[in-house]
Amino acid sequence: MNLDQFLRDLQFNIERANQQNWEPNWEDAPLTYKLYKGLPVVPLSGEVPLSLAENKTPAKPGIEEIGHFLWYVYGITQVSESFFSDDADPVHTYRRHAPSGGGLYPNELYVYLKIDDLPEGIYHYDPAHHRLVLLRAGNFDSYIAAALGERCDISSCFGTVFISTMFWKNFFKYNNFSYRLQGLDAGVLMGQLLATAKRFGFASGVYYQYLDSAINHLLGLCEKEESVYSIIPLSVETTNWSANSKDSHNNLTSAELVRELKPVALKRHERSKEVLEFPKLITLNEAAKLESTESFNRLCNQPSEVMGNRQVSLPRTESIAFDLAEVSKKRSSPEMDFVLSSVSQQQLADLLKESMSAFSYRNDLNGIYCSNEPRVSIYGCFYNVEAIPNGAYYYNQAQHSLQEIQQGDHRLQLQTGLSIDNVNLMQVPLCLHVAGNKDFLREELGYRGYRILQMEAGMLVQNLLLTASALGLGGHPLLGFDAGRADELYRMIGNTSLIQIPIGSFRPRQWLKGSLHS
Repeated sequence: MNLDQFLRDLQFNIERANQQNWEPNWEDAPLTYKLYKGLPVVPLSGEVPLSLAENKTPAKPGIEEIGHFLWYVYGITQVSESFFSDDADPVHTYRRHAPSGGGLYPNELYVYLKIDDLPEGIYHYDPAHHRLVLLRAGNFDSYIAAALGERCDISSCFGTVFISTMFWKNFFKYNNFSYRLQGLDAGVLMGQLLATAKRFGFASGVYYQYLDSAINHLLGLCEKEESVYSIIPLSVETTNWSANSKDSHNNLTSAELVRELKPVALKRHERSKEVLEFPKLITLNEAAKLESTESFNRLCNQPSEVMGNRQVSLPRTESIAFDLAEVSKKRSSPEMDFVLSSVSQQQLADLLKESMSAFSYRNDLNGIYCSNEPRVSIYGCFYNVEAIPNGAYYYNQAQHSLQEIQQGDHRLQLQTGLSIDNVNLMQVPLCLHVAGNKDFLREELGYRGYRILQMEAGMLVQNLLLTASALGLGGHPLLGFDAGRADELYRMIGNTSLIQIPIGSFRPRQWLKGSLHS
């Protein structure tokens, strides 16, 4: 298997990446949530706060606040019923605040907690029952810190979140293309988590580099089924988040660290009677693993090179004050429901500025002594935007301006690039593309770079969706688009379009839906 070619196919030739004649067996589909059997459980309060308008003062949380936090991050928040024909049975969708490709939610959320009214240990968040499931009891500060290369003071953190991917949960539908989706979905979840953590007064840092097998061993995961994609410690105290201290410590391997913990045998419920093999996903996951702290790296990001000269200054904008609970609740992903309307310069400026500002976050990749430009950026095709000629643009965050690449109405070109006509782009004033390194950071981060780039794209997508919702607009992330055509449209050099997000006004969809707020 040529891994580099496979990753290129995932980006530019999905049909070649997937197995031929693939048909999902919906009668044997997996559950969208993981269910453990025979383990101690801790019910969480369903009386969640209905408003998250302001950031709380940092304070160590109790079990009730942890429950509220987890519900806003990944809880099941709404059930809807849709009818697609008079003869077909209704389709039920269980929604969370973080969207997911096909509503399949391939990611799982685990948390190491050290709070007063709960036994210390590793827990799985069970969104189906809004409860915690105890996987391992005990204090694992030194183990987790070692797996992170001693780059975070875990002892000062009240909790550490682990976001994993279960391969089968969306492989059954999307086949090998699920590898691309899984990183994006993880990033969207991370974006929601970081936004929610700020509201709860929690400081956080994202770690993309750790000893994979050691962390999977801690959680009791079978690496041929599931693997951790990111680790996010949470703190309300002064914490050493340094991403630059690995040179002062001895090298450590997963094999050495794993010997410190006995394995755990955990049973879970699998709805699918036949789980098919996904060898390419396993091969890529193995190639992306880090098994030695010597493999950890740092990056100095370079500014994007953009083909275009004319600059369009955007209006000054202040940080948008919005209620995260309300914005998350009303977030909408229109399809054929977009309705063309004019967008003001101020709305566009607010959308771009707020989304990129929220994307500034603590992580273990950025070097302290480097000029760290974001690894992902925003391009867009605009139509019917006040005082801005129709055309393709690059958003220059540093100057808060648009760099014109080429004028014109590009909606039809983008429409013909869709693999499925489920969105009418002729009714969309803003069609954004989140772009990143065309080689997927292969030289700097190996095969781990691909999924890191997808995760960062997903985080930025969630920022855009939340900001759009705050502005009264809807956004629909799309992967079924011609990335090569979009790259040509923007005359990209060294970058490629990772995901497409049409954004605009929309009419309410006709469906039955009910909130699961208590």
